[in-house]
Amino acid sequence: MGIHGGRRLVTAVVAVALAAAAVSGCGGRATARDGKDAYAGVGDLPEKLAADGTTIVVGDPEAPVTLALYEDPRCPVCKEFESADGGGPAARDAMLRHGLRTEYTMASFLDEKLGGHGSQKAVNALRAALEEGKFAEYHEVLYRHQPEESVDGFTDARLLQLASKVDGLRGPAFDSAVRTMKYRDFVAESEQAYDQAGDATEPRGPGTPTAVINGTRIPVAYSGLLYDRQRFDLLLTQIEQDPESWADWRF
Repeated sequence: MGIHGGRRLVTAVVAVALAAAAVSGCGGRATARDGKDAYAGVGDLPEKLAADGTTIVVGDPEAPVTLALYEDPRCPVCKEFESADGGGPAARDAMLRHGLRTEYTMASFLDEKLGGHGSQKAVNALRAALEEGKFAEYHEVLYRHQPEESVDGFTDARLLQLASKVDGLRGPAFDSAVRTMKYRDFVAESEQAYDQAGDATEPRGPGTPTAVINGTRIPVAYSGLLYDRQRFDLLLTQIEQDPESWADWRF
């Protein structure tokens, strides 16, 4: 498809998304859905810690599309994105066909906003899961079993209980890392990276979830796109097939 045809399709997809009601980020109002229990193949996706020390990269490093995703484990709107009807499964489908890699920056600002340490503990546990090659699977489990936003439910015991749902994750190294907050420096540095991702009007970060596709951020006004699996899949597929159409797009 030529650049003009590609641009027309991208324009159409985004226009439909704009017509949908915008969904605010955490702690805005959201209607989270539980989604399915598993996504086949997610455990086979390559994953690593990027050279910056804070970005967790999942998917084919040669994929033509990069999705930079900012999330907080306690954020219910992130859960909506990760639900069966949201954009998260569309992103996984694209990763499984080697068309997309996702770069996760895990924030923990909701602990300060709401009280408690659940986000920090969950981010630490996710980093420990990465060490075992189980980040992608554990990430899905945590969002499927996310406690209410106002409840500081990601305790050590709960995180270990949920880790038992991921084959091969539990073990002395992982369990100790969760109980001792082994990766507390990673947690702090990840939150700092999230804060720095905001602009002058966002001194405490861009909100969660925030998605940046091949360097272009999805604005809040178009955020309905992130919670519609079909539309998000159509957009990712189009960008995968014709990256130039997205590179020339201007919101």
